[in-house]
Amino acid sequence: MKEVRKKARDLMAGYCKVCPICNGKACAGEVPGMGGLGTGSSFMNNVAALAQVRFNMRLIHGAELPDTSTTLLGRKLSMPVLAAPIGGVSFNMGGKITEQEYCDAVLGGCVDKGVLGCTGDGVPPFIHESGFAAIEALGGAGIAFIKPWDDKELYEKLDKAVATGTDIVGMDIDAAGLVTLRLMGRPVGPKPLDKLKDIISHVPAKFVLKGVMTPDDAKRAVDAGAAGIVVSNHGGRVLDHTPGTAEVLPYVASAVKGQVAILVDGGVRTGGDVLKMLALGADAVMIGRPFCTAALGGLREGVGKYLEQVRGELAQAMILTGCASVADAGRDILFGA
Repeated sequence: MKEVRKKARDLMAGYCKVCPICNGKACAGEVPGMGGLGTGSSFMNNVAALAQVRFNMRLIHGAELPDTSTTLLGRKLSMPVLAAPIGGVSFNMGGKITEQEYCDAVLGGCVDKGVLGCTGDGVPPFIHESGFAAIEALGGAGIAFIKPWDDKELYEKLDKAVATGTDIVGMDIDAAGLVTLRLMGRPVGPKPLDKLKDIISHVPAKFVLKGVMTPDDAKRAVDAGAAGIVVSNHGGRVLDHTPGTAEVLPYVASAVKGQVAILVDGGVRTGGDVLKMLALGADAVMIGRPFCTAALGGLREGVGKYLEQVRGELAQAMILTGCASVADAGRDILFGA
């Protein structure tokens, strides 16, 4: 990964510094770019919240060869990890590779390692078109996330997403008010419960709602018919001064665990971070910015190398906390929990 990161740093110059610790401090306010909105506190809080979670190290057990696999929304995964939906290579990452090359690298690398990649949406149209093409080329192995547009555009894109062959479709409702879209004259917005029910019932696929940060919104998502939710503050890019996702995840899990698949993103960098999120109540974890680095620095192979690293770290953390399977990752593996 050293060479991948070095190449990514060169290609993303002026957009991402590929810091040794990706914590949002050096890129605060850089939106467009890879930073967090305003002071960058929401991005930084995601990383800080995870860093404050500590493990109980336990070695008197038989979990020598842990099983990292899981099943999520009907899909068998080699580990509970997905690539988060990110788009806009030209204005967020420097544009040294095309949107299509980026989508092909992320989704293809994920398929190679037995997990799923997600695709983003935005302006101009080639952002979602590239993602749809990548999913279709992989026989539906990916999740397309659509922004919360007005009805006509929203329903058209949802229909096109289903046509790629995927059986899981999502909406990143946390993109409501996204600065980059407003600058382009294409505002998006929140959805009331009745409208959300209509949207979900329109889609003949499992529906994932990304951008849940409170237990009451989680309950509303369940009431609306969502198959999955993603606890997410959009990487700290839409609202300054939110808590880190690891802080709110336990409250969300307490409210809806077992009723809906619970995913989470925000500040996840390593396999250890993945295990922490599972212990806090997630069924699976999305990772964002590190996939940008891996794809820019090494395309499909770079994404694969990063996933190998994460899986190795996850297995090691499971051994050192006594988890024979990911289902064993409960609050008891966390210190002070």
